[in-house]
Amino acid sequence: MPAITTKDGTSIYYKDWGDRDAQPIVFHHGWPLSADDWDAQMLFFLHQGFRVIAHDRRGHGRSTQTAHGNEMDTYADDVAALAEALDLRRAVHVGHSTGGGEVARYLGRHGTARAAKAVLIGAVPPIMVKSEANPGGIPIEVFDGFRAAVAANRAQFYIDVPTGPFYGYNRPGAQVSQGVIDNWWRQGMMGGIKPQHDCIKAFSETDFTGDLKRIDIPVLVLHGDDDQIVPFADSAPLSARLLPKGTLKVYEGLPHGVCTTHPDLVNADLLAFIRG
Repeated sequence: MPAITTKDGTSIYYKDWGDRDAQPIVFHHGWPLSADDWDAQMLFFLHQGFRVIAHDRRGHGRSTQTAHGNEMDTYADDVAALAEALDLRRAVHVGHSTGGGEVARYLGRHGTARAAKAVLIGAVPPIMVKSEANPGGIPIEVFDGFRAAVAANRAQFYIDVPTGPFYGYNRPGAQVSQGVIDNWWRQGMMGGIKPQHDCIKAFSETDFTGDLKRIDIPVLVLHGDDDQIVPFADSAPLSARLLPKGTLKVYEGLPHGVCTTHPDLVNADLLAFIRG
């Protein structure tokens, strides 16, 4: 399997398809998934003539099930190592959910010299957890509940999440796909429980405000306003205002897992932004 080895010895699995001279699009997956979550985007953009790349975050998918480094700074450093190893230039970084936080921290921490544009989809920035400085956030007890559910019965929790709020399958009239639910479970169970447990803190408590302010390339912020995982009001509009070149587009009534439930819509918007 194609992989890079980071300076701390972690193996990061990645997919890299297409002409090496074509503009690269790098996809960053959400928790607790893998590069496979981008199937609908990878195939579409490959056929559009782009070089498409997606990696499994450390601890997830086919990458090393790390007991250490399961936080945003190290995730960002892993991306930087991948970008350098593949000599990526003019890259477009597309991050969903936790992957959006990874994109923000990578660009904020390592700069934009290798990047042309970025996209945050249902993304966790600026910060998810509620505090005095972020009164609209989610109480820490919710994330404590996530940790407890992962520790107690990860396999069942990874059925409950996609069956319910992730794809909006708990909404009246939702068109439920058992295959999508099973694929979410499969991806989640490929990763390690320790790094996935650690990642809950990373995606919920990391403050990306400074990162967003430092990103000097165009960034498209896409978010469904019926997102039950990363609530819209305390995420996308705040991020768009913090970004020097941010543009917000709202998907009315759509869920967190919009890249899977509505790939044609997302892919068209991504393509227009990248080529625009």
